Amino acid sequence: MPGYWRCAVVGHPVAHSLSPAIHRAAYRSLGLDWSYEAVDVEPGDLAAFVDGLDEAWRGLSVTAPHKIDLVALGEPDEMVGRLGVANTWVRTDGAPVVANTDVTGFVLACRTRDLAAPGSVAVLGAGATARSVIAGAAQLGARDLTVVSRSLERSSQALMLAADLGLEAQWVPLADAVPGCLSGSDLLVSTVPADSLRTLAEGLVAGVGAVFDVVYDPWPTPLAAAAAAAGIPVLDGLDLLAGQAVDQVRLMTGRQVPLELLRSAAQDGLNARLRF
Repeated sequence: MPGYWRCAVVGHPVAHSLSPAIHRAAYRSLGLDWSYEAVDVEPGDLAAFVDGLDEAWRGLSVTAPHKIDLVALGEPDEMVGRLGVANTWVRTDGAPVVANTDVTGFVLACRTRDLAAPGSVAVLGAGATARSVIAGAAQLGARDLTVVSRSLERSSQALMLAADLGLEAQWVPLADAVPGCLSGSDLLVSTVPADSLRTLAEGLVAGVGAVFDVVYDPWPTPLAAAAAAAGIPVLDGLDLLAGQAVDQVRLMTGRQVPLELLRSAAQDGLNARLRF
């Protein structure tokens, strides 16, 4: 492997991303003189961007809105083939590979925070991140899944995935999400914009065992604040961001870094942003 590689996170928008802080911390800990930057790529332009990368590029972290487009830009691993969603592109000696580390990141974050294995999981939203959460929930041993979203049609892929993974799945319209409707869920995961739940948060967390909000800024989200007020354990987007980066670093460098190092780097990056 060359002594120097270029890597980046690509998305739109992407200037807010904490991935540079996370991956640069990993490189420092591994003694690697690599670069990692944030690159804004317009929707629909990911293929052209990847095609234009020269031999100095090793890997990409890929975020919204490109996670579905990325699937066609390399050899997909088994999880990408099942989900139709990818977040990692890595150059190899052969064809580039595309992988999904959101699933393993979600599982790692839950286990590291010592959450009990959830028998029932409720997911707010039904997009690309929600699909990764559903796959992660199945790996954690969940049996029952509730998808809460605005549209049954847009939730069809998430519900079919759940069935394919052996989960008993149901759909609840967000408009019908009355207080206590998710009571009994061991874990409630939100993949939707924080403000969209402002008037619903207290009712949604009623009776759930733990809350995982994939948002990390601004924090706390209405959902996280409601959970904390009710004494419910809360995980945030930094847990997921650091968790998924563990496998990204391994895929790009061939070496392992601890979750705690990346979680700390993410928090430091967020704190630095909030000071300005």
